[in-house]
Amino acid sequence: MNHGLLHHVELWVPHLTRAEDTLGWLLRQLGWSEHQRWDAGISWRLGPTYIVVEQSPALTGTTHHRTSPGLNHLALHVNPRSTLDTLTEAAQRNGWTLLFPDRHPHAGGPDHYAAYLENHDGFEIELVATSDDTSAD
Repeated sequence: MNHGLLHHVELWVPHLTRAEDTLGWLLRQLGWSEHQRWDAGISWRLGPTYIVVEQSPALTGTTHHRTSPGLNHLALHVNPRSTLDTLTEAAQRNGWTLLFPDRHPHAGGPDHYAAYLENHDGFEIELVATSDDTSAD
């Protein structure tokens, strides 16, 4: 039974193709696979959880900002640290900007190894490495 576990997250985006190019690319790199597709959206699944991006006709704005009320970011595990480093570099060639580059990879503190990435539409993903070798994956 999955009582209490996250079922899905739905993000409304101003531009579906841009979201697929950035969020879709990153999720596929992390092992998520396409789950559903329709004219206004797409979803990716990993295990029992899925993430939806939708350019809804009911969308009332055109911008998202992580510092506004609402979703600040999604945090996803990446292990080992070397994979996080490789993925961080590749993400910057695939529509993502590294936030806090002067403090990377310890922007979350000296014991927190992570990359904070933001795409063109203002959505942030935090990639968190919880191990420095493959034995703890």
